Amino acid sequence: MGFYDKYVKRAIDIVCASAAIICFSPLYIGVAILVKLKLGSPVLFTQDRPGLTGEDGKETIFKMYKFRTMTDERDENGDLLPDDVRLTKFGKWLRNTSLDELPEAFNILNGTMSVIGPRPQLVRDMVFMDEKQRMRHTAKPGLSGLAQVNGRNAISWEDKIDWDLKYIEKVSFFEDLKIIFSTVKKAFFKQEGITQEDMATAQDFGDYLLEKGKISKEEYDEKQEEARKISGDLR
Repeated sequence: MGFYDKYVKRAIDIVCASAAIICFSPLYIGVAILVKLKLGSPVLFTQDRPGLTGEDGKETIFKMYKFRTMTDERDENGDLLPDDVRLTKFGKWLRNTSLDELPEAFNILNGTMSVIGPRPQLVRDMVFMDEKQRMRHTAKPGLSGLAQVNGRNAISWEDKIDWDLKYIEKVSFFEDLKIIFSTVKKAFFKQEGITQEDMATAQDFGDYLLEKGKISKEEYDEKQEEARKISGDLR
């Protein structure tokens, strides 16, 4: 890590996150009320995500905050219904406008995330990455990153990870500034959502690899069990 990445970037993160929370406090309150009325409690959704949270460069797991976008509807066995059933029209709107990601400002403030960096993927995505791909976790995860402004979920998983690896090779103030402007343009003017065509949510990395025939069903099941164990150990 260079001087900017070690010292300046963190200072910028604190200033930006604090300013966003203060300036957009009415928006936070408004969205929270709408989520409460339309989806119920809890208003916030927390999920385990892999990223860099320590100074030793070790890959770690942290809690990421988002506004809730799905209901808790379950079947007769008590299992959650599929995402496309639980994701409401209101939830899709929150995702398409990226308003569901507003609470991530608190992650930035507490130091588990940065304004710009590789997007924090799911634990069940992490376990399917090889050693090189997991190098993306040697940088603090960000609210947005190179992959998000270069196709987001319209590009393949391999391309997304490659963009993340390119970012960590050279972290700089001007590169971060460029990504910020591109993110604002895409999220708020073009309103690009996180979903993929004919899917309620973005496809998991493991599902993608299995669909493309790059791993066997046995390998898929083993990795999914590994992800469950990691998440279970954190509770």
